[in-house]
Amino acid sequence: MGFWNALFGGKELSPEEEKKEQEAKNFDLLKYDGVKAMKMGQTDYAVRCFQEALKLHDDLETHDYLSQSLLRQGDFDGALAELQLLAAAEPDNAPIQKRMAQIAYMQEDYTTMAAACERAIQLDVADAHACFLNAQAQQGQGNLVGAIAMLTKAIALDGDYADAYLLRGQMLLGMGDTQGADQDVAWLTEHVGDHEEVLLLKARVEAAKGNVERAVEVYGQVVEVNPFSIEAFRERGQLRFNSGDKAGAGEDMQKVLELDPNSLADVSGEYSAEGIEQRVKQAYSAVNPLGL
Repeated sequence: MGFWNALFGGKELSPEEEKKEQEAKNFDLLKYDGVKAMKMGQTDYAVRCFQEALKLHDDLETHDYLSQSLLRQGDFDGALAELQLLAAAEPDNAPIQKRMAQIAYMQEDYTTMAAACERAIQLDVADAHACFLNAQAQQGQGNLVGAIAMLTKAIALDGDYADAYLLRGQMLLGMGDTQGADQDVAWLTEHVGDHEEVLLLKARVEAAKGNVERAVEVYGQVVEVNPFSIEAFRERGQLRFNSGDKAGAGEDMQKVLELDPNSLADVSGEYSAEGIEQRVKQAYSAVNPLGL
């Protein structure tokens, strides 16, 4: 080796320098093998590549790739730990804070989520998405007023933020503000159209306003969009049962049982525990469906 370096005018590397050079080559090989594996969906191999690469060289981009791969594995704690490391290295990086918030949301850790959202908003006060995430965190903590305020801010920053309108409408309805929920439904109907979640909210608003026939009609639209919507069948069946349409209620509950036999446990009152549930069970061994 010394002969060829001397011949071409190169400097002979020391053993330590040769070791560092080889480590750098191995790092690049592991890192880009990991990136390739991540893109091909070979997540486990990608994680191993990134972890081995980081043993050779501490590289922020590789920590980022590792966080993404760990998240795909379902390792929320591991992914969050990598993002926390990145956040410490880049404290002014708002997207990292939002990614931390999203992982905390998956873990139902709303305290950590809210803290990450607040830091993201401090870094960018005009970030509508950070406001939306903060609304989810406030909702998770039971602060519904704060959540609605955050959603309203998100909408003020981005007038086309459909998810913010939808979540705000759902929350307003849950708080008994049918008028406010109806206004959000009107916007969503105009700008989003016959989306399943929009139609479900619309049907629930109509039911809350006492417009049973209209609510039943809209639930029918939900079923047209998604024939497997357990919520639509169950809630429409409840309305039909309460209004005296036992045949229609029975049909809906039969559909619920077909889609998810265990879902009846979530239905309260006579509709499940004392009434239709027992008759539905009997119907499976009887000629007359539902025995109504």
